[in-house]
Amino acid sequence: MNQRNYQRELEQIIKSNNSESRVPRLLLHSCCAPCSSYVLEYLSEYFEITVFYYNPNISPVREYEKRVQEQRSLIERLPAKHPIRLEVGPYEPERFYAMAKGLEKEPEGGERCFGCYRLRLEEAAKLAAAGGYDYFTTTLTISPLKNARKLNEIGEELEGIYKVEHLPSDFKKKNGYKRSVELSAQYGLYRQNYCGCAYSRAEQEARKS
Repeated sequence: MNQRNYQRELEQIIKSNNSESRVPRLLLHSCCAPCSSYVLEYLSEYFEITVFYYNPNISPVREYEKRVQEQRSLIERLPAKHPIRLEVGPYEPERFYAMAKGLEKEPEGGERCFGCYRLRLEEAAKLAAAGGYDYFTTTLTISPLKNARKLNEIGEELEGIYKVEHLPSDFKKKNGYKRSVELSAQYGLYRQNYCGCAYSRAEQEARKS
């Protein structure tokens, strides 16, 4: 089976939307400011974006709060053709730990992460459907450590459930990840050294020791 080119699919959607007079509305789940930087620079040319910051996996709470502030700061400073708004979701670590129960020993990038993808994407899909958005998607595919195929599969499944279109993506393509590093430096963004959850933090510390 041929591997899908999600970046090409995204470009085709953008091209088809350009023929319409109305600017489509996108609900963009963001995992953090650095990952969102290139995605916002790129997509704000074509969409009115609401950044949905929903990340109950992040631990401890001071880390969560720091990342929220970095996201807010970036949106305030980043030039954009179309409006970018921020909606901060509730901080619900208990939902993440309930999802992760029994998967605590899974390596990063395994089933626990897939469950975490779904937890966050499902909240984005619900909000996009309730708010009448044209599309929803996530910044997560920009990371070389995240499984873009799995993220897109989950997004498409949720599209069928919530009846709001999932925007395909693989934002690391076309030097997207490299550009996010450049923008993070340009804006002085805090770049964390672990994904966000207590398990990824423990793995990172174990690698350093």
